[in-house]
Amino acid sequence: MKTVTNFLINWILDMGHALRFLLEIIWHICRGHVRIKEVFKQVYEQGLQSVLIIALTSLASGLVLALQGYVAMSRFGAKEMISALVALSLVRELSPVFTALIFSGKAGARITAELGTMNVNDQILATRTMGVDPVEFLVVPRMLACMLVLPILTIISEIVGIYGGYLIGISEANIPGNFYMSQTFRSISFVDFFSGFIKVFFFAFLIGWICCYQGFFTRGGSLGVGKYTTKAVAFSYINIIISNTILTKIIITFWG
Repeated sequence: MKTVTNFLINWILDMGHALRFLLEIIWHICRGHVRIKEVFKQVYEQGLQSVLIIALTSLASGLVLALQGYVAMSRFGAKEMISALVALSLVRELSPVFTALIFSGKAGARITAELGTMNVNDQILATRTMGVDPVEFLVVPRMLACMLVLPILTIISEIVGIYGGYLIGISEANIPGNFYMSQTFRSISFVDFFSGFIKVFFFAFLIGWICCYQGFFTRGGSLGVGKYTTKAVAFSYINIIISNTILTKIIITFWG
């Protein structure tokens, strides 16, 4: 019982510390303390690091979805619906979640490791000593970059995934290419696209917050960097999966 109590107390204290850190980030953003050059530098680095693996994953997802859909739909004589199955699955669910998970494992881990290394080497302390706020200089650009990069990567994921389904549709199911694409665009409504993007922005916020927080408060030298980076990625995965379930329920309830 004592162990559980101590765990809850430590969790509440950690959450309070994390919320205070988040409020400090928001305060800097609202005051306009944003270094645009650093933001775009982080956008380039985070996007370049993740785009290839996200594209490959999305292509494979589109291919597999179309193959499985072709087998299932053929049993009911509705193979023409493969395009709608692939498009809606990717836009509403798979692309936002897969992209967020891959992004947290690649770019999120990099953010934590960078900030963690700076902290254990006293570079963050040196930044503060020189009169520069380390949250403004180091954290805000990385947080905003996450919010900008993840939606772009999700759009790339959706396009590549739909193209993967298109390849199977015209080669395996013998669906005319023009018909496949027209069915794809007809099946996706604004609500489908918008519901996926609500998730993307929320995931980007969570990844940026968790990874920056874990990196900024890393302790324990080089071993601590590895430990806190692992924690950041694990916490990001857990929060993405849990929040996706909650957001999906809310979106279906209000928008269908």
